[in-house]
Amino acid sequence: MRVLLFDVFGTLVDWRASLIETAEATAPTGADAGWALVIDDWRRAYQPAMDRVRQGAAWQDLDSLQRQTLDDVLTRHALTVSAADRETLVRGWRRLRPWPDSGPGLDRLRRKYVTATLSNGHLALLADLLKFADLRVDAVLSAQLAGSYKPDPRVYRTALELLECQPEDAGMVAAHPSDLRAAAALGLRPIFVRRPLEWGLGTPPADPPALAGVLATDGLDDLAAALGC
Repeated sequence: MRVLLFDVFGTLVDWRASLIETAEATAPTGADAGWALVIDDWRRAYQPAMDRVRQGAAWQDLDSLQRQTLDDVLTRHALTVSAADRETLVRGWRRLRPWPDSGPGLDRLRRKYVTATLSNGHLALLADLLKFADLRVDAVLSAQLAGSYKPDPRVYRTALELLECQPEDAGMVAAHPSDLRAAAALGLRPIFVRRPLEWGLGTPPADPPALAGVLATDGLDDLAAALGC
């Protein structure tokens, strides 16, 4: 391998704890019960919204999809939140804290590999997020460049084309088995990163996908050690 592509939400940054903190700071007085449930439901609405794009709906960036799904989720939870506070929540996706090993691990891996994001977040969001989280990669790539969303094969192929890289020379690093299965089907090496706290203490973490050649690691420092960085 010479290229490592990284999923971002959940793999490099802790979306859940960060967004709950933002919601609790933004919430109107009295809306203090159940923000964790609201954030979890909001995150679960993420894939169905992207599915509509993958199935032929006009492409919209992640901010637009998040606004739509947030409105639906708040209605279901009977929460009244001002337009300004809703926008603060949407913009919260640009201010997610990294997992403690993400920064040091990326820096180690960059010594040996070309590193790039491959996220469903659009470029403007990713630029803000990486700056906020102080995460350094060699290239910022997004599903936006393919006009679709992962796990559409076009997203992975576009990244490989832009980096002038053959599938067998690239690894896909993610905490989500579906992302790795899609990448592996195209010939990329699947690299699983365990993030047991992604959905909080009450939800069992994902297991590595049953794929040939999968490398399962306990964080980016562990991955760097496994790859000799």
